[in-house]
Amino acid sequence: MHPILLAIDPYVIWFYRLTGHTFPDFLIGTFVLAFVTLLIGELCISVVFLICRKHIDRTTEEMVHYQNLSEDAQAAGDQTAYKASNKLANDAFGRTFFMQIAFSAAFLWPVFFALTWMGSRFTDVEFPLLFTGSSVTYVCVFIALYAAAYLGFKRVKNRLPYFRTIKQMLDSVDGNPRGLQETANLGATNRQTTV
Repeated sequence: MHPILLAIDPYVIWFYRLTGHTFPDFLIGTFVLAFVTLLIGELCISVVFLICRKHIDRTTEEMVHYQNLSEDAQAAGDQTAYKASNKLANDAFGRTFFMQIAFSAAFLWPVFFALTWMGSRFTDVEFPLLFTGSSVTYVCVFIALYAAAYLGFKRVKNRLPYFRTIKQMLDSVDGNPRGLQETANLGATNRQTTV
């Protein structure tokens, strides 16, 4: 076992020995592990966001700027300017897309760490599925409990002061970024004025 896994093993395995009954202990321990894993992932992604916030804002503003230019060029009938500015807007969008993938990695890395620890302890453990003759391993149980922890934490996350602040920051970046023209609203305005 890796030295880091050995260091955390006594603390994590304690949750697998709470009641003295094997299956309930496994579920309790795995749920606690899944919840801690989720919490570490949430904290990691928020720290990465805070570190990269200026870059995210700059890239988003660049994307908005070129998107607005392309819409203005299209409205003016200048296809050359439209294609050039649309290409730059797509490039900026690509950079924001890959930043989101990097954020996902910051969120998910603890899952693989937790599964590695579980693999060192529960490799040979299987749970039979009723009426099927099949069984599942610790990975399936962890994923199911991780999903349950995620759904539960999602309901309370934005009520916690730290995560509420992060959500407010994210909301300023997500949705309709500052300055993005809304073609649908412009079209609705034009229809109202012509009627």
